[in-house]
Amino acid sequence: MLRCPLVSLRALEKSDLDFLYQLENDPVIWGVSDTLAPVSRYMLRRYLDHAAADWHEVRQLRLVICATEDERPIGTLDFFNYDPLHQRAGVGITILATERRQGFALAALELVLDYAYHTLRLHQLYCTVSARNTASLRLFRAAGFRRVGVRRDWLRTPTSWDDAVEFQRVLTAPASPEAAFEEKAKQ
Repeated sequence: MLRCPLVSLRALEKSDLDFLYQLENDPVIWGVSDTLAPVSRYMLRRYLDHAAADWHEVRQLRLVICATEDERPIGTLDFFNYDPLHQRAGVGITILATERRQGFALAALELVLDYAYHTLRLHQLYCTVSARNTASLRLFRAAGFRRVGVRRDWLRTPTSWDDAVEFQRVLTAPASPEAAFEEKAKQ
């Protein structure tokens, strides 16, 4: 388990069924998760039965974000499209609507960067964010991700099309606290 003062990250458990059902069936996030329909408890139960599959085999990993104060699940952090040759993966974060804007997503993302570098042995992470999703744009910039491009009219919305902003973070060994402070000051 990974832990910091605000959040902890842990593996999925079968007991997460109700939490995942609530999270996955929030229509507000369907647009960013390429989903158009509710997910059944049956399908989530099957997913949980296979959630412990090997990272190298399934090329994805989902961690549950829990509030450190009481260990309640508040979101998920996903690594997806793992490419072992180029040592990169996509990253995505979903936080329950009731738990947003409290710093949980940034704490989880910062916590997982060292894990991605040292344990998963990744060289870089990337993500795609809707140009209208100002909260996620701020989140990934705050976590040191760099904007590397824009895909025009990439994401379908109920009424139009959104641009997709592409972000990338090349991972490096953690620097001294002084160097990390100086790097953050440059951003």
